[in-house]
Amino acid sequence: MAQLYQVKRGEERITKEVAVLLAGHVDTPGVEQTLTENVSTSGARVKTTRQWAPKEQLLIGSSSVRVMSLARVVYCEPLKGGCFAIGVEFLEPTGQWVVNPPVSVGQYLRK
Repeated sequence: MAQLYQVKRGEERITKEVAVLLAGHVDTPGVEQTLTENVSTSGARVKTTRQWAPKEQLLIGSSSVRVMSLARVVYCEPLKGGCFAIGVEFLEPTGQWVVNPPVSVGQYLRK
């Protein structure tokens, strides 16, 4: 029986919906417009209507945060309603997927 190892993530992901485009699916050509569930500087969890295979490469980009990256699918989990959630690792990111949140007025006044 194969032994499974759990790898701890090197950085925390931030819950953030970002409109993205996915391209490069082997069986379903074209571009899919969808949303991330969370992001980090090295990857994201993305909702998708397509089933992706682990290690499959794709292009992910967003015009709203001006980023693009070649990415690798780490996992693909089925969701309710026939959709999937994929975890992707950014291989060649351009731009910043994660930007520090702005300081709130209350935090600024307390300093």
